Amino acid sequence: MFRQITFTVCFMLLCVCNYAQLPKISFSQLDSLQKKDPRNIVVFIHTDWCKYCLAMEETTFKNPEIIKRVSRRFYFLVLDAEEKKNIFFNGHVFKFKPTGDGTGVHQLAEQLGTVRGNMAFPSLCFLNTKNEIIFQHADYINARDLKAVLDTIK
Repeated sequence: MFRQITFTVCFMLLCVCNYAQLPKISFSQLDSLQKKDPRNIVVFIHTDWCKYCLAMEETTFKNPEIIKRVSRRFYFLVLDAEEKKNIFFNGHVFKFKPTGDGTGVHQLAEQLGTVRGNMAFPSLCFLNTKNEIIFQHADYINARDLKAVLDTIK
């Protein structure tokens, strides 16, 4: 009996912990959402191989306060910097740009994630309702520091 109760409680906690996450939208959804409810945008630019990107996904973006603040005031988009599909955004088609044997970078990731002439992963790019860059941050950012950034961006 005790074993069943322990299993049930653990299962419920696991479900609750994994459920709390930021709602992500795609670039294709953005235009229609902006027409209904204009908001600033947060774009998380990452790669699959980046351990700091994964750390942000597992810590910063699972912080309940970050989830609440971003969900309330922003649209949250996730962009794999090595995405191979074309992305239509802001009146342009952005494509994957090969840079070597089996490697490359997406033009949109390059456009939004280049900070002071360099690309680093992870990167955050904040856009206003007109899709203009208003703030960029390259490298890992913890929940406390991201809260401060979110508080300054209106």
